[in-house]
Amino acid sequence: MLEKGFSSGNVDNTLFSKPKGKYILLVQVCVDDIIFGSTNTIMSQEFSKLMQGESLKCPSWESSPSSLVLQIKQTHDNIFISQTKYALELLKKFDMQYCKSISTPMASALSINKDESGIVVDGKRYRGMIGSLLYLIASRPDIMFSIFMCARYQACPKESYLKIVKRIFRYLSGTTNFGLWYPRGCNCCLVGFSDSNFVGSKSDRKSTSDTCHLFGNCLILWHSKNQHSVSISTVEAEYVAAGSCCSQILWIKQQLLDYDLKLGCVPINCDKTSDINLTKKPVLHSRTKHIEIRHYFLRDHVEKKDVTFEYVDTKKQLADIFT
Repeated sequence: MLEKGFSSGNVDNTLFSKPKGKYILLVQVCVDDIIFGSTNTIMSQEFSKLMQGESLKCPSWESSPSSLVLQIKQTHDNIFISQTKYALELLKKFDMQYCKSISTPMASALSINKDESGIVVDGKRYRGMIGSLLYLIASRPDIMFSIFMCARYQACPKESYLKIVKRIFRYLSGTTNFGLWYPRGCNCCLVGFSDSNFVGSKSDRKSTSDTCHLFGNCLILWHSKNQHSVSISTVEAEYVAAGSCCSQILWIKQQLLDYDLKLGCVPINCDKTSDINLTKKPVLHSRTKHIEIRHYFLRDHVEKKDVTFEYVDTKKQLADIFT
């Protein structure tokens, strides 16, 4: 790629760009896969011929869309990314194609615990269902939290866990056409949403950090993961989640520099005023002195105006989908 006049990204070394006047060609390499795009159709066609000249098979989206797990439908006004075909194949593979659909992937009041006395089920089938569902996360963030909850019990799956996984498939059967929609002409603005599920894991009492990031009005990054330590207050749980959100934003800002996009202060939406005040007042007191020092880098970046914390109503907290 370097020999052909491309320049490697400063953050992601597998991202290559080649500007030509007001147009640009972007190439992302991942092991033996390549995805490329350009603001000029001719540049994309030239790159496709270039790869074929290097004895590499380089199919186009139009010629072989069925060979890809992701289905990409592009029109003049928008791009829609889905995995409808893969979802239908999953339902057929696990004999769930005729199941009755349901409106939610998991009951809102459900809490998965260690079922010591439960009936043990086929571990190979259970792990196969979880592993297959994980591929859907690329375009289906709405099932991410439910899958991760069930994935924690793959070592010794019980019948109660299997019922929860089957509920995800029932939800999937009625939403196979869901995906990610990216309209044309979005503003180049980045915004983050941060939330946490306090002591959501009943087995180890750890909280869950949940973040998502929108570029314009398009979802580009989402995250849901158990925190490494036990938080003893909702303030700490939210603050740790906010730190994770800030880390992702700093990475995105550096990544966007390779696209010749420089962003200023990025807002992080949080539904807890206590955490917003904590980033502005570096005073230790009984509610915060137990928080590890490594999480206080938030204050530095707030002072540098890399990020800013803003209050958002709980009903408008988009990160709730991951809790």
